[in-house]
Amino acid sequence: MSRLLTAAPLTAEAFARYGDVMEVSGAPDKLINQGMCGRHHDRARLDFGEGGRAGISLFDARARHLPHKVDMVERHPDGSQAFVPVSGVPMLVVVAEDAGGIPVGLKAFISQPGQSINLHRGTWHGVLAPLGAPGQYIVVDRIGQTPNLEEHWFQNPYTVVSD
Repeated sequence: MSRLLTAAPLTAEAFARYGDVMEVSGAPDKLINQGMCGRHHDRARLDFGEGGRAGISLFDARARHLPHKVDMVERHPDGSQAFVPVSGVPMLVVVAEDAGGIPVGLKAFISQPGQSINLHRGTWHGVLAPLGAPGQYIVVDRIGQTPNLEEHWFQNPYTVVSD
């Protein structure tokens, strides 16, 4: 039996407990390049733990559609993970709180053009899910020798729908 989860628009305030929404908003913190470029400074808290380093990877993900089945979430206990869309396709972002190693209180968000996310270290999250079309992403996450992935499979999956 599937449980319904309604996706909401992605906002910095609603997403704050899970990570950072990175987007250009307001005036730049400073102008650089002879005043031709506005720098919106330090928009995400990157965290790579002991024995790890920042790595940049490119992801090429197949399209997903609503309703979307969520039967598994994962987390990275040793590092944050940032997703920066290159192709401009909105993405479905599913996150959950942790209760003693079990994901609870799932939330679903849909990104808007110009939004990227950074998931805090240890945040339960769904798989990369571009909506409606394939998506390409720059991903900044922890590279290291130790395992940095935990998965949780739901006995009763969730189904994400839109408003």
